[in-house]
Amino acid sequence: MTNQASKQLRSEHPRPQFIRKDWVNLNGEWEFEYDDSQVGDQEQWHSSERVFSRRIQVPFAFQSKLSGIGDPEFHDTVWYRNNFSVPISFKGKRVLLHFGAVDYCASVWVNGNLVAQHEGGHTPFHADITNALRNDGNTIVVKAVDYSRDVSLPRGKQHWLSDSASIFYTRTTGIWQTVWMEAVAPAYLDKVKFTSDIDQNAIEMSMIFQGLKGEENLRVKIDISFKGEHISQDVIQVNTPNEVRTIHLADFNDHGLGRWWSPEHPNLYDVVFTVLEGDTVVDEVSSYFGMRKVSIENGKFNLNNRPYFQKLVLDQGYFPDGNLTPPSDDAIKQDVELMKAMGFNGARKHQKLEDPRYLYWCDRLGLLVWSEAANAFEFSEVYVRRFMNEWQESVARDYNHPSIVAWVPLNESWGVPNIQIDKLQQQHALTMYHLTKSLDPMRPVVSNDGWEMVKTDLFNIHDYEWRQEVLTERYSSTDKAVNAMPANRRLSVEGFPYEGQPILVTELGGIAYKKSEWEGWGYSGAENDEDFASKLRAVIQPLLQSSIVQGYCYTQLTDVEQEINGLLTYDRVPKLPVDVIRAINEGN
Repeated sequence: MTNQASKQLRSEHPRPQFIRKDWVNLNGEWEFEYDDSQVGDQEQWHSSERVFSRRIQVPFAFQSKLSGIGDPEFHDTVWYRNNFSVPISFKGKRVLLHFGAVDYCASVWVNGNLVAQHEGGHTPFHADITNALRNDGNTIVVKAVDYSRDVSLPRGKQHWLSDSASIFYTRTTGIWQTVWMEAVAPAYLDKVKFTSDIDQNAIEMSMIFQGLKGEENLRVKIDISFKGEHISQDVIQVNTPNEVRTIHLADFNDHGLGRWWSPEHPNLYDVVFTVLEGDTVVDEVSSYFGMRKVSIENGKFNLNNRPYFQKLVLDQGYFPDGNLTPPSDDAIKQDVELMKAMGFNGARKHQKLEDPRYLYWCDRLGLLVWSEAANAFEFSEVYVRRFMNEWQESVARDYNHPSIVAWVPLNESWGVPNIQIDKLQQQHALTMYHLTKSLDPMRPVVSNDGWEMVKTDLFNIHDYEWRQEVLTERYSSTDKAVNAMPANRRLSVEGFPYEGQPILVTELGGIAYKKSEWEGWGYSGAENDEDFASKLRAVIQPLLQSSIVQGYCYTQLTDVEQEINGLLTYDRVPKLPVDVIRAINEGN
């Protein structure tokens, strides 16, 4: 079996902000096997000629229907095998094998050679497989180990019990994002970190190179354009593995006609990096960036130096047939388009590090994103190590996306259930705050979204109250808002009082309304379209009218499994006309 001959799934480029022309998608039908008896290592499944008994459609986890298996039971060790060939165009180059995400621990062999090991269910990894390749056909074997019942594992909404229940859903084990290869030169551009500065009209580019031996005569040419218009070209000598260049862009201004990025004007610059050895092109990467600034001034959340009211919707990123894996790029784009059509200017990506294609469409179409970690539920030293490592990889992966305007490492004290009284857990939350600020000083960081906050840049409250008069009164003053206990939880940990941060209500609504065959629950309920619209207004209008609230996040975008509190059904059908929801978000 060769993957190239099988049906291609999710065939779009999986890393749209860093594209080379020489790449191959390895999604499609792979051999697959459960290893419930834990004999695969002993029997050397990675190197034997044993044929696995099942077939699976990568990149869908075996629990999903689109995998071709659709088995919700516990199988915590699984194996994959796929035969592949290397394109002629890769000849003479290094070959990198990429995995978008494998939940939770992955070991990868190529032709019996161990080429990669990775821990963390939501972040990417890759391996240089050049020295493991053969001329007469090649084989990849992947062993994935999950810990489905371990509540100290960063897992997000994946349930540790057999069946979905309450706010927890079907598990994901193994490969669930795209597998692909690309060809690079012996010395190549590995990554670029973009930091925009609209105050100085400049973009800083920190470029990381791999494979340098010191005797190369390498230069990198940087070409920047905007909607096809050439803006700037710079050529620099590559002397070290990390070269930094700041380029001033004198081509734009504000006053409503500029080229800054915002949801209303999602302007993006295209950039091409061409690496030359002498006069020969040895590497070329296309990318993009957005010029925008997020800041907090005088207690106000600002986008591009102006106060900005955020109208967010909670998006959990689950799909009926793909679970955590979107079925197609069009499905991702449709979700973003529907959010904007309903009058939202942003999404709080809840308990999931989303597919880079999602962030691409948010960048391209204009939607703010709050990037939130997939949390664990139990605090331990093992949890701390796992979580900190994965979060650092998450921030590194997504730093360049202009759509991301906030980092949320912790939510509702998940992973730190005793944070109110436990000094260790308080220190962990503080560490996550400061760690994130050390990785990205440009974006606000939320220490613990919803309640029991320690040091935090935004003061975020989860409030599922459905009575309009109660919400109006509660958010009529700062004092009343910060001293409320909507979930019977203190909003701040003792010793960390409110310090004038922007106040947002980052979970509200959750109104159950059954509009499909799905049965389920919500935080309150509606009987018909008119009742649903009325109750939406009742929870949103007080926040729009409040003089102290600077944004809200409605729960939620879609129904998910046993929850029917979405604005859309699970298969993305609006429960009300989108223009009605938009009017409510506009205060009408």
